[in-house]
Amino acid sequence: MTTVLEKIARQLMSRTSFSALATKRAEDAIVDTIGCMIAGMNDASPRSIATTFANEIKRDGPSLVFTGGRASRSVAALINGTAAHCLDFDDNFHPARAHASAVLVPALLSIATSSDDFSGPMLVKAYLAGLEAQASVGFGVIPSHYNRGWHGTSTIGCIGAAAGVAVLLGLDEPQIANAMSLATSMASGPKGQFGTGAKPFHAGIAARNAVEAALLAQSGLTGRLDILERPQGFLDLFGGDEATGWTNLSWDEKHIIETRGLVTKLHPCCASTHRAIDAALDLQKEHGFSIEDIQRIDTKVGRSAVDNLAYPDPSNEMQARFSMQYCLAVALTNGGLSLGDFTPQAAIRPELRCLMAKINMTSYSVEEERGVERLPHQVHISLKDGRRFSTERLHANGSIAAPSNDGQKLAKFEDCLRWAGLSTAHITHSDLKAICSGKSVRAITDNALQVLNRHFRR
Repeated sequence: MTTVLEKIARQLMSRTSFSALATKRAEDAIVDTIGCMIAGMNDASPRSIATTFANEIKRDGPSLVFTGGRASRSVAALINGTAAHCLDFDDNFHPARAHASAVLVPALLSIATSSDDFSGPMLVKAYLAGLEAQASVGFGVIPSHYNRGWHGTSTIGCIGAAAGVAVLLGLDEPQIANAMSLATSMASGPKGQFGTGAKPFHAGIAARNAVEAALLAQSGLTGRLDILERPQGFLDLFGGDEATGWTNLSWDEKHIIETRGLVTKLHPCCASTHRAIDAALDLQKEHGFSIEDIQRIDTKVGRSAVDNLAYPDPSNEMQARFSMQYCLAVALTNGGLSLGDFTPQAAIRPELRCLMAKINMTSYSVEEERGVERLPHQVHISLKDGRRFSTERLHANGSIAAPSNDGQKLAKFEDCLRWAGLSTAHITHSDLKAICSGKSVRAITDNALQVLNRHFRR
């Protein structure tokens, strides 16, 4: 009997070409994630890891490290994955309830920057394979797995990214399946770590584990190919009470990036806040009220969102990213959020506390959510003059239902550069786009990112 991992591996190998839309969206995701890595290179989390492995980071190591120098493929994936996720500006992928690209892109780049054998199109193909693998694993356990408290980025993300790395390495079907099996034994990460440096570390360890699982499979190590569905396997231990399994798993002719897509973040904070932020800004734009006019704000969100947003009164920038009260107060004050809103000083601004105290958050009930993957997030705003406005959002800005435009993508990229102390005079969006089409990812990244190496050495 064919196992789930064998079916997924067969599906990945069967896709020999991709549409122009799928390719463009993959390229956009890769560039967006590299921008997030550049922005995150000076954050405390990746810097701590780089310090830990300082003896393994050299100027002539195999793989590019965004905090400076080069290191082994494993260490590069660990540091770069943490950098990609540390500012919570990287994309979301609903079929896996994961920050898909923050695991996939660092893992793939650790291989692709280690030799001249890997081209941009190979990188894009492997990215699309890894994304489809993440969606396929998520099919059997989402949303139950996530609601149970597992961080899909470091569990499902690890397993799916291992498949992507295996495809990039040119492994065959059995080796791809074994890479995913080995990665299943490495999957970990509780959502209770949200709001701490361990949360972006989850993306780093998932990227590292994905790389190592694929390399081990390449060298002949094997695992059980029924480890997703068997007793004491992933579904049994990680699935949660309402996981459905993979009996009905199937694939569309179109790639998942076309049908479900990614959500490119336009706010550098937990995605659980984004639909409420966008809904509140919609109301403010439509009705023209100011922050001083607001008497009370009530939000209704999913149960997992309430669990994620555990800091109504944050004391630092990490907690602020997981605070509905903080993020909504800043957005309505400034008309949006930027990386500059998440510093130790910004997070404790006393002038925001008055408004934050007016913001309330409740969740849907278990019964309301039962059998439904996603429900809209609702926002109700009461003004001091007695007027009340309400709206809801099923999709955040940046999703394929409300896609970001070229101007928004560029503005985000420039925000990432500014945060890193750089500008488009140092590196451009087009420089990074070239990585996805060139003959050698290593050569192009070395050329495009050489300014970063000078920046790192200062």
